[in-house]
Amino acid sequence: MSKEKLRKKLINLRKIKFKNQTINFPQFNRVLKKLNLKKNINIGGYYPINSEIGCLDILEKLEKNNFKISLPAIKKNNNMDFYEWSFKDLLKISHLGIPEPKKNKKVFPDVLIVPLVGFDNNKFRLGYGGGFYDRYINKILKIKRVTTVGFAFSFQEILKIPINKFDQRLDIILTNTGIVK
Repeated sequence: MSKEKLRKKLINLRKIKFKNQTINFPQFNRVLKKLNLKKNINIGGYYPINSEIGCLDILEKLEKNNFKISLPAIKKNNNMDFYEWSFKDLLKISHLGIPEPKKNKKVFPDVLIVPLVGFDNNKFRLGYGGGFYDRYINKILKIKRVTTVGFAFSFQEILKIPINKFDQRLDIILTNTGIVK
C-alpha cells in the first residue's frame, strides 16, 4: 500500500476511534528518568490537531516541574523551528490553522515529542506527508543529540511503514497502552 493510501486509511481510523486520550504523565516521566536527563532541559511538544493523541497535559506538568517547554512554528518550504513557550503565553494561529508560539526565543529541544499518523515496531513513523518532522530531526541532529519520542494511539501501529531515505527513526514510541522499544 502506498504511503498516501496508508496515511488516508490511518487518519480515518483515528477519527473514528478517537477518544480524547493522552499518554499518562507517570509513563512519560519513567522514560525521562531512564534517559537520566537534567531538569533544565527543553522538551519540544506539539499542539494536537486532527484527533492526534494529546500531549498538552504532559507539557503542563513538565512546566510545573521546572522543565522548559517549546512548540513548533512552521516556516517556508515545509520547515519548522521550535520556540520557547509557556502556558502563560498566548498562541497564534498559523497559515495551516495550527496554534503555534510567537517567535520569541528559538530553541533546540533535548527531547522532542513527535505526533504521528502511524508507526511500526521498528519505530518508523508515518506523518501527514509534508516531511516537517523528518526535516527538523535531520537538522537538529547536525547540531546536537535529541531524543525523539513518538506519541500515538496503540491502534495506529501497523506491520511495516514504507520508508525512504529521508524518513527518521524515532528513539521511543509511547502509546496510550505502553512503550514500543
